[in-house]
Amino acid sequence: MSLESVYGQVLNEHNLHPFHKGETEGATLMLEGKNPSCGDDIILQLKVSEDGTIEDGSFAGSGCAISQASVDIMLDLIIGETKERALELVGEFMNMIHGKATEEEIEDLDEAGALKDISHMPARVKCAVLGWHTLEEMLK
Repeated sequence: MSLESVYGQVLNEHNLHPFHKGETEGATLMLEGKNPSCGDDIILQLKVSEDGTIEDGSFAGSGCAISQASVDIMLDLIIGETKERALELVGEFMNMIHGKATEEEIEDLDEAGALKDISHMPARVKCAVLGWHTLEEMLK
C-alpha cells in the first residue's frame, strides 16, 4: 500500500466518521469560521480549563471532505494540550501547508501530515486551513 493511499484513507476516515463533530458540553470558547470561496462553514467549540489546557473540543457545520477531515484531525491533536502548544501546532501546520515544514514538524503533526500535499492544490489550501485559522483566531 502506497503512502498516498494511507494518507487518503486517513482523510477519508476523518471525513466520513469524524470523532469530534457535534457540540462540546460546557464549551468556554466558540468561533465560526467561513471559507467564502467554496462555502465551507464551521463552528469550533473548545472547553478550556483555568490553567489553559484544552479539555475538550468539537465542531459543527458543513464543507468539503478536506475541511471536515482537517478540523477533526486538528481537534485530535490539540485536546489535552495547552493553548500555547495548540498555537505551536497551528504554526507547524501552516509551515507544512506552505511547504516550509521540517520533517520533525510534519512528524509532530501526526495524522495532520496527511494534508502535506495540499500545497500542490492551491484551490484546496483554504479548505485545509479553515479549522486551523479559526483555532488561531480563537486563541489569540
